[in-house]
Amino acid sequence: MAYKTLLTIVTDPKAAATQIDTAVAVARRRDAHLDVLCLGVDRTQTGYYYAGATAFVQQETMDRAQDDARNAETAVRARLEAEDIRWGVDAVVSQIGAMPTVVGQRARFADLVVMGRPYGEGRGPEIEAAVEAALFEGQVPVAIVPDGYNGDMPAKRVVIAWNQSHEAMRAVRAALPVLKSADLVDITVIDPPAHGPERSDPGGQLSQMLARHGVHAEVSVLAKTMPRVSDVLNRHVSDSEADAIVMGAYGHSRFREAILGGATRHMLEMAEVPVIMAH
Repeated sequence: MAYKTLLTIVTDPKAAATQIDTAVAVARRRDAHLDVLCLGVDRTQTGYYYAGATAFVQQETMDRAQDDARNAETAVRARLEAEDIRWGVDAVVSQIGAMPTVVGQRARFADLVVMGRPYGEGRGPEIEAAVEAALFEGQVPVAIVPDGYNGDMPAKRVVIAWNQSHEAMRAVRAALPVLKSADLVDITVIDPPAHGPERSDPGGQLSQMLARHGVHAEVSVLAKTMPRVSDVLNRHVSDSEADAIVMGAYGHSRFREAILGGATRHMLEMAEVPVIMAH
């Protein structure tokens, strides 16, 4: 597998500067096409207005969302005009509740979605909704880049958060282009189960599979010495000077919509290197 179609979703071009720069750099490095979806968010919540005001308010918020989408499209086109990559820009308007359909439909035809950190100052709920839509509805791997990241994800040392889950396995397969170009891949297992299928050799089968792809992999078995697994993982990433993390995206259903679980959210909040996820 190779990354030949990239997608990034933009609501605020200034806030999304890092993810746009990263997406351009990855597209150039991988000789890939970059699609940018500029999203205007209609924040109307039908049914919460006094009688007679609903139509007026809906039109006002729709006009604002359309202006946001057009302004974002103009800014992104200006940003990409001088680039030597293949790219396309599209602008759409969507309510947050409809984003799983709108974003998921676009994301499913991409090999990788590049997004900025969905949590933190200046991040609205639409960013988290876009990430979740790509992961759960689009079923596409998503690379989350931290603020200030300056690179094209040619990681020299990659940490895989391995727990034998389907999500982790999908993330590993999705990240193979990155893993194959790394100098070292660290399969990190935290508190492996005493009676699991890999109890005698944690991470051994994954290491063997990756070796057949030409990946230089080693296994690190760590104790859970901190309250959260994500804390242990982030400390290990820092101590080992890793450039990227590969992990499964875990979530649960709320009103029939998949949302990111607490462990995944905390990992994305704290990680200082790109996180490549798949569900």
